[in-house]
Amino acid sequence: MKILLDQNISYRLVSKIKPIFPGIDHVKNVGLTNKLDKIIWDYAKRERFTIVTFDSDFYDLSLLFGHPPKLIWIKSGNTTTQNLTRILTEKAIQIQNFISESELGCLEIND
Repeated sequence: MKILLDQNISYRLVSKIKPIFPGIDHVKNVGLTNKLDKIIWDYAKRERFTIVTFDSDFYDLSLLFGHPPKLIWIKSGNTTTQNLTRILTEKAIQIQNFISESELGCLEIND
């Protein structure tokens, strides 16, 4: 299970939730900082990542192109890294189930 955090999420989150999501990475770590969303989308598709973002633009791309990649859209607004760590930890089973389910393309998480 590979998860790619968008640049609007702190890269520091990777080390905090890597024990739960071992395949997690950040756009900064793969050389995609400040790249267009479509470039990140294409990378995630090619490398089989699920994108985690606060950004509704990725939802628009999912409507336009379908999936993969899958999208986890965090709809809590701007929040602290600590709170986002809590959210993703609490939703870990739901996220794992979503990623393994082939028919669903977007998981919206509200907190």
